[in-house]
Amino acid sequence: MPRAPDRRTEPLARTVDQLVDDRVEALEPWANRPLSLFGHSMGAVVAYEVARRLTAAGSPPVTLVVSGRRAPGDEQRGEVHLRDDAGLLTEIRRLGGTDLRVLESPDMRALFLPVLRADYQAVETYRHTQEPQLSCPVLALAGESDPVASPAEMRHWAARTSAGFDVLAFSGRHFYLAENSAAVASAVRDHVIALTR
Repeated sequence: MPRAPDRRTEPLARTVDQLVDDRVEALEPWANRPLSLFGHSMGAVVAYEVARRLTAAGSPPVTLVVSGRRAPGDEQRGEVHLRDDAGLLTEIRRLGGTDLRVLESPDMRALFLPVLRADYQAVETYRHTQEPQLSCPVLALAGESDPVASPAEMRHWAARTSAGFDVLAFSGRHFYLAENSAAVASAVRDHVIALTR
């Protein structure tokens, strides 16, 4: 099995557009196959913009599954990427889901904090542009106690599609996926199967 390339020396993506460009390019070999897209947190915005690009190119995805992020245009503006390292770590602790022992090591902090800061910069500087709605269904997933995007706030994703929409809530906070992995996987699988029968 070939080794994965070492990407640590590559420049960090600091905009959603850069992240979308990379994903669209990576999906080109599958452009003639039915695709379902999933994104959690910042990944929801990236998956949404990938879906828009694919739709504009004439290959809309079968569905978009978004999780843990308010609908584009609904986001709260943030400044986490402008904080010092202590402030960035405070936000990571607030959201939970990260084994903080990883960040106790100065070497690990030096490796991961720039990546996390770049991710925050990308999502916090993203601005939604009004374009036609997606033509694929959207399934929105949320943690019942998520401080970033509640189930009620996730309902606003309905305005981003002209096709079907549903929202499902699971127990937990922002990283509810970890404690509900089997239930989430089952819900997404059932959603995709229903659309591809």
